[in-house]
Order: sequence, then structure tokens, then C-alpha cells
Amino acid sequence: MTITSDKPELSTLAQQYAEDGFVLVKGLLSKEEAAYYRQRSHDLLAQLNRHDDPTWQSAMGLSDGATRLQHLHDAQFYDAEFSKLLVDPRFTDVAAAVMGVDNVQLHHTKLFVKPPENGSPFPLHQDYPFFPHTYHRVGAVIFHFDDAPVEKGCVRVIPGSHKDGPREHNPEGSFHLTEPAFEVATPQPAEAGDVLFFTYLTVHGSGVNVSDEARTTWLIQYRDPSDPPTVKTHDHSLGQGMMLRGVDPTGRSAV
Repeated sequence: MTITSDKPELSTLAQQYAEDGFVLVKGLLSKEEAAYYRQRSHDLLAQLNRHDDPTWQSAMGLSDGATRLQHLHDAQFYDAEFSKLLVDPRFTDVAAAVMGVDNVQLHHTKLFVKPPENGSPFPLHQDYPFFPHTYHRVGAVIFHFDDAPVEKGCVRVIPGSHKDGPREHNPEGSFHLTEPAFEVATPQPAEAGDVLFFTYLTVHGSGVNVSDEARTTWLIQYRDPSDPPTVKTHDHSLGQGMMLRGVDPTGRSAV
């Protein structure tokens, strides 16, 4: 479901999130803010001059040719403006509401740029197998720093798929799902400033960017600090355990 962010009712967001496993909040950032972060994202990637490509091997079947993807873990450790966004109440209040908790803890972040004409897709998957937790109070948020129509490879979701719990994933090719078919997923086109929230059990993916413009997003994975991980993963992620809202009642911090 799509909800406009002119002080949206948090209870409405939480109800829709519980039903669908996701909610797209329109205009959480202004167009000017989104453009500002888009520029900083591209400047940061150019400055660091990273050449590693995180394209999944299993993504090959979703395009007619080779695709590319730019990314950066932990942008907040390179640019303080991203640190500010991590603790912005416009984001953290929604994150807490949809999880039904008071406290929100960082797991990790990733900056993604899908280059024009051949930006890499992501096959359908859950985030669960990458960093499983005990009670599944783990969520993701995608900040759109520029427009993401279908032709740019916007996110696609299977509404209500989170209700079935963890699914069996193919251990090869980055834990993608072999079913349902990618075409079954519902596109979630977004505009600059829109923010998509979803659970780590929601089946999702994204298409190839075949447009003539880049698609720029920032992914934040967060959790309830009272939900312990069953496997310790993403140890390389700087700042894991940082409190984005409230307090950590466990004293566990970065685990």
C-alpha cells in the first residue's frame, strides 16, 4: 500500500505493514532533500573509486546481457549527512511503529546505484536467510534519492508473503527463491523522496534498469534490539548495534 507522508497516522502504517508486509510512504523526504542525497551518493562513490560489483550470479536470467551495479556499505562512516538521516525521526518513528516496538537498532546499510541501460536486477528473495533473528522483528527501508519507475528497475514485492514465515532458499546464487516467478511480484514505482518499508520476511526483488538515468537508493536494515540473531553475520558492517531510536534494554550492543 502507498501512503502519503503528510504526517501519516503511524497506526495506519502499522496496520498496512502487518497486512501486506510493506508500506510505501510518499514524500517522506522532500524533492530537494532527495536531490541533495543523490548528489552526495554519486560524489561519494566517485571519490572512493570502488570497482567491486555486487551483482548476484543468479540475476543473469533476468536480463538479456551483462549488467552492472555500484554499491557502498556503511555510507554513514564516510559522510556525516548519512548519519543524520539514520536518526531522523521521520524514518525512525515509522520504523518503530511498523515493528510495534519503541527501540530501533541498526543492523547495516548499503548504498546502491543501478547504472543506466544495464543496472543489475535482484531476483526474488527474503532477507531472512542472510541474517536470521529469533523473533523476526527485523525490517528494511529503502530511501529513493531519484525517481524509480518500472523501467529503472524499481522494487517488486509479493504482498502478504511475510505471513508464511521463512522460505526455503537456493543456497547458490545469493539465496534467491526459485519460485514464485519474478513476473508475479507487484512493482512499487517510487518518486524521489519516497521511502519503502518492508519486513525481512517479505519476498521482494527488483528489475533491470533499462532507462537512460541511474537509480539511486539507500538501504537500511534495522531491528528490535530485544530480538537476538540466531547466526552472527555482517560482522564487517560498521556501527552494527548503534541505537537509532530509544535504548538497548539488553546491553548486547554489536552482535
